[in-house]
Amino acid sequence: MLSRHARCGMSVVAAQAALLASSSGAYAQSSPRELPRELPAVTVDAPATAKPRPRKPAVQTAGLRRDSAKPTVGRPASVATTNEQGAGTSRASLDQPAAVARYQLPQRSFSITAREADETINLKDPEDAVKYMPSLFVRKRNDGDNQAVLATRSWGLNSSARTLIYYDDLLISALIGNNNSGASPKWNLISPEAIGRIDFLNGPFAAAYPGNSIGGVLLITSKMPDKPFAVAKETVSVMPWSQYGTRNTYVTSQTSTAAGNRDGKLSWLVSANYLDSYQQPLTYTTFGTVFGVGPANTTGAIAAFNKTGGVANVIGTGALAHSQQTSANLRLAYDVSPLVQATYALGIWNNHQTSDPQTYLISTLNTQPTFGAQGAFASNKYIWDQTHLSNAVSLKSDTKGVFDFDLSASTYNYLQDVLLNPYTVTTAGIGYSQNGKITRNDGTNWQNADAKGVWRPLGVDGPHEISFGIHGDRYRLENPAYLSSVWNATASTGTGQLFSTGVGETRTGGVWVQDAWKVVPNLKLTLGGRLETWRASDGFNVNSVALSGGTPATPMPVLSSTATIQPGLDSTNFSPKASLSYDANKDWNITANFGEAYRYPTVTELYQNASVGTTIVLPDPFLTPEQDFTGELNVERHWSDGRVRLTLFKERTNNAIISQTNQVTSTGLTATTISNVDAIRMQGVELSADKDNVWIAGLQLFGSVTYVDSRILADAGWAGRDAAGNLTTVVGKRVPFVPDWRAKFGVTYRPNDSWAYTVAARYSGKQYSTLDNTDSVSHVYGAFDNFLVVDLKIHYNATQNFAFDLGIDNLFDAQYFLFHPFPGRTFVLAGKYTF
Repeated sequence: MLSRHARCGMSVVAAQAALLASSSGAYAQSSPRELPRELPAVTVDAPATAKPRPRKPAVQTAGLRRDSAKPTVGRPASVATTNEQGAGTSRASLDQPAAVARYQLPQRSFSITAREADETINLKDPEDAVKYMPSLFVRKRNDGDNQAVLATRSWGLNSSARTLIYYDDLLISALIGNNNSGASPKWNLISPEAIGRIDFLNGPFAAAYPGNSIGGVLLITSKMPDKPFAVAKETVSVMPWSQYGTRNTYVTSQTSTAAGNRDGKLSWLVSANYLDSYQQPLTYTTFGTVFGVGPANTTGAIAAFNKTGGVANVIGTGALAHSQQTSANLRLAYDVSPLVQATYALGIWNNHQTSDPQTYLISTLNTQPTFGAQGAFASNKYIWDQTHLSNAVSLKSDTKGVFDFDLSASTYNYLQDVLLNPYTVTTAGIGYSQNGKITRNDGTNWQNADAKGVWRPLGVDGPHEISFGIHGDRYRLENPAYLSSVWNATASTGTGQLFSTGVGETRTGGVWVQDAWKVVPNLKLTLGGRLETWRASDGFNVNSVALSGGTPATPMPVLSSTATIQPGLDSTNFSPKASLSYDANKDWNITANFGEAYRYPTVTELYQNASVGTTIVLPDPFLTPEQDFTGELNVERHWSDGRVRLTLFKERTNNAIISQTNQVTSTGLTATTISNVDAIRMQGVELSADKDNVWIAGLQLFGSVTYVDSRILADAGWAGRDAAGNLTTVVGKRVPFVPDWRAKFGVTYRPNDSWAYTVAARYSGKQYSTLDNTDSVSHVYGAFDNFLVVDLKIHYNATQNFAFDLGIDNLFDAQYFLFHPFPGRTFVLAGKYTF
């Protein structure tokens, strides 16, 4: 088993890729009109001879707007490319996403183009672009965060496997797990300057996507060029910080570039990104049972409580990291024929991260800084090296005739993923033991593959569009940890006794079909279904307990290890989908959606084990799939330069996979386990609005308000206790990590061609992290607080080549915790040159 960590995947088995085709017409759910049998022309953010004017209200009729969706006849271009100029509206982000138009997907969507993000958002990482989308929240703790999970209206910031995120044909959601650590989306693989458009599709209502779309689907489209272009951007952010005993200023610099061209049938796009980020404390080290009292023979402990009201005096930082990240991408597109295109994408990401925790303790024996013999400091001293590689290929047609097809496959490999840290600290001072641990994930990999088709039996304007496909995926976990005699030695020479391991594999296969039936011109019924079979196998765990040693006095532990071969699991399920969309007139649409979905356990939920202090974190190799029922009713009023949408939604999930903490022995030892909660329910309302030229030309208002009533309906396996040892209940309590209220509001003013001024605010209500909602103490380390954050952005086009940005995130320096301390007031300065 010791060699299994280095084994990579050999096959290529599945990827969703639905970023295709042209935009829609005036009706939100209508089929596109007959289009020329050529691929559409492409635009890209390159210098233009004339700068855009402030957006003017459109005076076109619905019919004229629909006709304007016809592309200009020209040279073939990528079917996955977004035309930023849009069609049918005066703003491209209000147009129907290409994937929705191609497959007649029933989901309602929100979108933003690269140009809009560039003008209105302090864009440092790709995930920043969705900052002001309704109900969405990205758990981004610092610039370059590689554990930034996307939370949606009904699923929280630890639900990485309940949302699907694609970058063209590559699934960047890491469905290897469902957490906000190693299974977070691989945003860092993307250079912000390579993005053309981002679309978010709500809910599990399309048969084309697996059950991981419970929270929604985010589609990131690259901008493939039609002519030579190059762009370079430099961004610097500065964050003063003062919290507990840490006072410092943290600086991040980022260089982002992209270049591309089209030469005949071949187009290419190359992008790269380098980030150097000094980060505020991500965690703190706590101690004690007596308020304000630290370890023996020390001073400096800061009196504090934890989120449940227990004593948690802060004695220093935990992770205090410096990260250097490099990513590069190559995308090639070749027109096999005027209507068929092949693409290939290669991506690589490298991260070198170090952490040096800071102690607040002073020894009363010699007045020098000390760790107070607290081994927790050693867990936050580390060197982390990662190199990940992705590949994606596709072959797609775009005839807009009787039949079109998509074939795509992708693979993601952890070529290197090694974490080194000392085992404990020295008995005095701020030293570390020479021995340590090596935790590896290299060898972890996954593959996705899809074959899809669209059949239009009576042509593009016919009453039926039937789409169908097959899907396969494979996810492999390799996660051993070893003892090492020299903790910071290279992994090749420092590997010693096996300390723990989690190994396993899951595979999913599926077939799906959907019929979009235009009953009458303004009424469309969409019915679909997805049949999936899932299997988990090769589960293997090793757990070790230190019989002696592993302390500052005796650093080298003596271990007792237990190996377990886990049983295999399998499940076969069918998920029906239904949607009814009615265009009351050219301005109003009413859509009702329903979808059943199954979210299968991930490899880490089944097989990844860990231990910290007196808490054992255990996977559950017997998990059953989540069964989710979601329904929504949408009422939308749209204009050529804006829209208002009201959504009522309700969701019930049986066997929801959530972590629980149970008392397992009379000694106070607790176990955090991943297990099925019998039933939960979320219901609520979402109101969003976005309108240009409000009162005066160039003034854009946007905002949203979301309320969610989330409840745990049943959990027969709950046996948790409060801080006093009393048995608690979870029935009727709120679902963890789902805030009751979310709200966003912003205004952008473009007085002329050169300037854009944006002010935006984001609010989130209280959320809980425990099933019994006993974490009621706010504004302490480990809590999950409500917060209100205000951002500013000034964008200036100095010339047709030069642009500059000045911004402030968290203007009023709000301090809040979502377990981790989140960024304070951050000043952002950026300069961009387009060749």
